[in-house]
Amino acid sequence: MECALAVPRLPPHDPGTPVLSVVDMHTGGEPLRIVLAGCPEVAGATLLAKRHYMRQHLDHVRRRLVFEPRGHRDMYGAVLVPSELPDAHLGVLFLHNEGYSSMCGHAVLALGRFALDFGLVPAPPAGTREARVNIHCPCGLVAAFVECEGGRSRGPVRFHSVPAFVLATDLVVDVPGHGKVVVDIAYGGAFYAFVSAEKLGLDVCSAKTRDLVDAASSVTKAVKAQFKINHPDSEDLAFLYGTIVTDGKDAYSEEPTTNICVFADEQVDRSPTGSGVTARIALQYHKGLLELNQTRAFKSSATGSVFTGKAVREAKCGDFQAVTVEVSGQAHYTGTASFTVEDDDPLRDGFLLK
Repeated sequence: MECALAVPRLPPHDPGTPVLSVVDMHTGGEPLRIVLAGCPEVAGATLLAKRHYMRQHLDHVRRRLVFEPRGHRDMYGAVLVPSELPDAHLGVLFLHNEGYSSMCGHAVLALGRFALDFGLVPAPPAGTREARVNIHCPCGLVAAFVECEGGRSRGPVRFHSVPAFVLATDLVVDVPGHGKVVVDIAYGGAFYAFVSAEKLGLDVCSAKTRDLVDAASSVTKAVKAQFKINHPDSEDLAFLYGTIVTDGKDAYSEEPTTNICVFADEQVDRSPTGSGVTARIALQYHKGLLELNQTRAFKSSATGSVFTGKAVREAKCGDFQAVTVEVSGQAHYTGTASFTVEDDDPLRDGFLLK
């Protein structure tokens, strides 16, 4: 039996009830929920000031977008805002289950496509095969390069990072349940601790995700308690975002190296982690394991998806020797949605199961 389906729409509701419209995407399996309409104005003269304002005054928007019943523990979001930088096409605030991050590579790859397709950048001239999108992230200006045809995106995207650098190598931390563990700490728009799964008694390719999450979370807590993170440009960027557990294969190879990133409140990245790839490339370059423009492939142990990365030039960040890193991946649209919030809903601001 055939039937005509009406276009889905919200049920009758009070016109004053907030409605959030979103576009959902994923990059390498990691979701991104982009707010299209309905977010109140985010005040602030700078992007970091806007990030602070949203945390203080609009955190209910994050919870409604990311938490159940509209989202889930591992949902990721993006709120687009004006940038104070003259070269930026757009500014973005990144949302996760614990708060607001300083950089998100999988989101930048997706936002490159979104910005081109939704007219946030000038239409590229006829015959253009790649369009540039300048995205102001809390960590700084990031350039995304979007493959296109006929003025529309095709899927593959690459970005050039802010200067990425190594903060500490061979740092010994006392991790409950694991004893003394040696980690490295590097920055790719956000700070990560890097540790080989072998040092935690695990195999990143075959261990259960729950076991990897527990181990990575223990490392994150230990580093936060025993080592002070600092960033030469801003205290707002000086925090450990998470831990990336690797297969330990840091020496150059044409074969992919596998890792998993656990960040925020035990949130698991389904992708190889764009800012993590950035930091890991900086770490490998710092150790002399990688040359400029030598491409490595990074595989997610969660989904098997792959990003590639390479250090394209040397740079500086304060007194730190740094590199600009290019990360490439594939972003996809998954759908659109509109969410309403009823005042009498006791779970209107969302919840997370512990």
